[in-house]
Amino acid sequence: MANRFVLNETSYHGAGAINEIAAEAKGRGFGKAFVCSDPDLVKFGVTKKVLDVLDGAALTYELYSNIKPNPTIENVQTGVKAFKGSGADYIIAIGGGSSMDTAKAIGIIIANPDFEDVVSLEGVAPTKNKSVPIFAVPTTAGTAAEVTINYVITDAEKNRKMVCVDPKDIPVVAFVDPDMMASMPKGLTAATGMDALTHAIEGYITAGAWELSDMFHLKAIEIIARSLRGAVANTPKGREDMALGQYVAGMGFSNVGLGIVHSMAHPLGALYDTPHGVANAIILPTVMAYNAEATGDKYKYIAKAMGVEGTEDMTQEEYRKAAIDAVRQLSKDVGIPADLKDIVKEEDIPFLAQSAYDDACRPGNPKETSVEDITALYKSLI
Repeated sequence: MANRFVLNETSYHGAGAINEIAAEAKGRGFGKAFVCSDPDLVKFGVTKKVLDVLDGAALTYELYSNIKPNPTIENVQTGVKAFKGSGADYIIAIGGGSSMDTAKAIGIIIANPDFEDVVSLEGVAPTKNKSVPIFAVPTTAGTAAEVTINYVITDAEKNRKMVCVDPKDIPVVAFVDPDMMASMPKGLTAATGMDALTHAIEGYITAGAWELSDMFHLKAIEIIARSLRGAVANTPKGREDMALGQYVAGMGFSNVGLGIVHSMAHPLGALYDTPHGVANAIILPTVMAYNAEATGDKYKYIAKAMGVEGTEDMTQEEYRKAAIDAVRQLSKDVGIPADLKDIVKEEDIPFLAQSAYDDACRPGNPKETSVEDITALYKSLI
């Protein structure tokens, strides 16, 4: 069986990367941008940094900001309507996963109107046309949505997240500018950074992993492990390295999938509006311990990438524990809660477990699992 690998065609990295937006838009003959950005980024002036670039180049745009932290079907549908009335011919997504995911869904539906119900996009939808061209400007170092073929939309009526996978949604250009991330509060930096680490670790041990994806994931773990504490402290080097590390992780997991850390985190976001990175960070060490028996010697290399010394002289049991402990320590150091006690209600666990089992990320888990196994994992965290 052939292994497919999909990456976006162009990306800019480093301070000032957003200044390349104007040249890219003009060079591609684009006329008017439909700018997707969440209300807080608009309120605090982060979005304005990109709008200033457009204004300076006399490029026209329309701003759409009806976007929730866990974007809903309604957010997408109102966005589609706004895009149709805007006269825009490309999209600029500014923000974290919420803005990016909303933009991807809008872009796909505009190009494939048969999927206007949004629900039919779940899983691997049989779309025929490429999305409206998307420029992606991340403001968080975590989701890597600017380089992935995935997006997640919440079905608010059913309290569930829909994972959508479509190579036609990948942004045509990413502008990964650490200056756009400098205003992130510590808590958000920590949560999105741990999301990126989860992407790297789950992508490395997922059932679909292979040598090309392993290369990206191990490097991402190394970069994130050394830079997340600095990013939370808002050091320029920490911010710049995290911007790169999360992007490298995205290049990998977008092509091979994830596992039950993500499938367990998604229902928490849908039911309780739990920040995705926080949910992943809390769940990750517990699921790593659960999956350890199905990972061969990979935890040795995770531990080494996390900065653990002496891994070559450790037994399998020792390096597996070392990898899990290193992840748990990093999570603690950046202020992530240790458990789900303040999030999960015990009476909701049957719904959460079934939702996690049904999630599109679950089949990628390296260890075969069941609703009963997932139930036990949730219970162990409260």
